[in-house]
Amino acid sequence: MSGTNPFLDPARQADLYGHVSRLASRSNALMRAKTSGRPVPETIVGLVRNHHERPDRLGLALDLGCGRGTSSLTFARELRPRRVVGLDAASALIEQARQRARRLPGLPVSFLQGDFHHLPVPTGSCDVVVAAFCLYHSPRPQAVVAEIDRALAADGLAVLVTKALDSYREMDQLVAAAGVDPRAEQHESLYASAHSGNLAELAAVSLDVLAVEQEEHSFTFDGHDHVAEYLATSPKYDLAPNLYGNAGAFAATLHDFLPDRPLTTTSLVTFVVAQAGGKRS
Repeated sequence: MSGTNPFLDPARQADLYGHVSRLASRSNALMRAKTSGRPVPETIVGLVRNHHERPDRLGLALDLGCGRGTSSLTFARELRPRRVVGLDAASALIEQARQRARRLPGLPVSFLQGDFHHLPVPTGSCDVVVAAFCLYHSPRPQAVVAEIDRALAADGLAVLVTKALDSYREMDQLVAAAGVDPRAEQHESLYASAHSGNLAELAAVSLDVLAVEQEEHSFTFDGHDHVAEYLATSPKYDLAPNLYGNAGAFAATLHDFLPDRPLTTTSLVTFVVAQAGGKRS
């Protein structure tokens, strides 16, 4: 993976998103470690309620990069739009989202596999479009934002969410110190394409930015075993084949080279709220 940001490397996509159990394990490990920061789906719900002109009468809400459907299900439950559509490029994640939705009958939510550079919705059809933690997976995030603008109704609202370039830098330091990947601190940030420092500027190319909010999220992992659950499937590092996807082997390596202690790491999360460009009428 050296030399190419894995989020932007087409050859890595099947490996990154084809194993739902790995993704779930990494996400669960991170959420168990969280010590501060509002839940992102609920924060987005609050932003829509505060900034949309008619938050109680929403039609179509589109959730880009929906993954396993957590945010989509929250939007359907809390905002009560006529319909929520979750879109993701990974078929394995879409199937998991559909399974989760089937356990919650009555919610107006559906899931589609698709490319967020070409949204499968008519022009001006969406009251809300959310792109949370997904724009940095595109080498052309401006094109995605332009598609969001096309999809939005005249009074529609977009909520874009990303992370800072230096998110989880303490993990980089740990991986380098253990010798697992001595160059861990030199790799390009996974969030280089769309990060806290440029998200508002990216949005403003096509949209009218209404608000920018930032919040630091903190995470404390119990020790090597806990942090290895997250790191063993992180795409950022150049790992030996026996370590990638193997949390036990990863943890054993950390135990061999470093004293076991809790690890606290942070990520600045940025929310950009915007309207359709020029407030079309």
